[in-house]
Amino acid sequence: MKGVSTDSVEGENVTLEDLKQKMAEFAKERNWDQFHSPRNLLLALVGEVGELSEIFQWKGEVPKGLPDWKDEEKEHLGEELSDVLLYLVRLSDICGVDLGKAALRKVELNAIKYPVNQCKGSSRKYNHLIKNNGSESI
Repeated sequence: MKGVSTDSVEGENVTLEDLKQKMAEFAKERNWDQFHSPRNLLLALVGEVGELSEIFQWKGEVPKGLPDWKDEEKEHLGEELSDVLLYLVRLSDICGVDLGKAALRKVELNAIKYPVNQCKGSSRKYNHLIKNNGSESI
């Protein structure tokens, strides 16, 4: 939003824990904890993903860095990406999931599922890669 200060975070690294605490405070101050069930947060998250998708709808492929986008478009994108992130952080908090640890574990699992020697430069899904015994998986 225009006029909203980000001075308190300029030059600082923002952690998932920082966001989790901010979101918990935000909800508590407004007495919104009563509405923040896992189901409600998930549905809100899905709605925000839809809004994020609308930004890219009908644009075709978009180059990295968004060189042809106006500053206002990039700012809007940042707001929608933030909405998705904030709902995800809040959902993980309400569900008791350490999102940072879960994400790192998932990266490790994906490294096993998608070995570099079989996946480099390929977009094939893991079930279409060569199994350890040398036969191709279907």
